[in-house]
Amino acid sequence: MKTDLTNGLGAEHPCAQNACSEGVTGIRDALYVLNGKWKLPLIFALTEGPKRFKEIQRTLGDITAKVLTKELKELELNEFVVRHVLPTTPVTVTYELMPYSQSLKKVLHELKEWGIQHRQRIVASRKASI
Repeated sequence: MKTDLTNGLGAEHPCAQNACSEGVTGIRDALYVLNGKWKLPLIFALTEGPKRFKEIQRTLGDITAKVLTKELKELELNEFVVRHVLPTTPVTVTYELMPYSQSLKKVLHELKEWGIQHRQRIVASRKASI
């Protein structure tokens, strides 16, 4: 019996070439680094250029200072963000994306577009059911 491996996508599914475990591993690795609800929005917020801590917090909305600090440290550790301490009075600290963050440009764009479409779909669906 022949099994359809296209998943309705019109192209042969990667599992047909035994690439599933490699694909799953890649996705797990990406999610390990970018886990949580704040990392991708934080990276996106910094695409406009360097920002101070409070500017980032205002841009993201309801993130606490403690969580933002943790997220920024993890992004620094994974070489997505660099922290600059300027010798001013008082000390000025800014955060900026490192060039490596550009590797997420397509992912962020596609995720943003999908999120906008999904929200519109859900809103339309809920209005139709009323």
